[in-house]
Amino acid sequence: MLVGKELLDKARSLSNCPEDEIARGCGYVGPSGRVLRKSFYRALVEAKGYKLRSASGRATGRSSRGRQAEFRTKVHGNGNLLIGHAYTKRLGLEPGQEFRIDIRKDSGAINLVPLADKSK
Repeated sequence: MLVGKELLDKARSLSNCPEDEIARGCGYVGPSGRVLRKSFYRALVEAKGYKLRSASGRATGRSSRGRQAEFRTKVHGNGNLLIGHAYTKRLGLEPGQEFRIDIRKDSGAINLVPLADKSK
């Protein structure tokens, strides 16, 4: 990911391209191929000489630990409830694992009960 003068120069050279293409050209792409727009825009602002502060009031820097898991989510418009990679990773869950969903109406809790691995 480009920063500083290199970022400004590259972005300027791609200024006739769509925003996502400019961000990609400057290296702001995540491991999944998703464009990291917020990181790109923050880097542009900082390259212009503005020091940004995080929500906690601290100045941001290259040593940031990235997006942190909040353990909060909401039901989406389509009715789905997304847990997300940060949470499954923290629990040590692997792709393909299966669970029974146990709903506790009285407390509003949702429990994931691992199913036995049938491949073993």
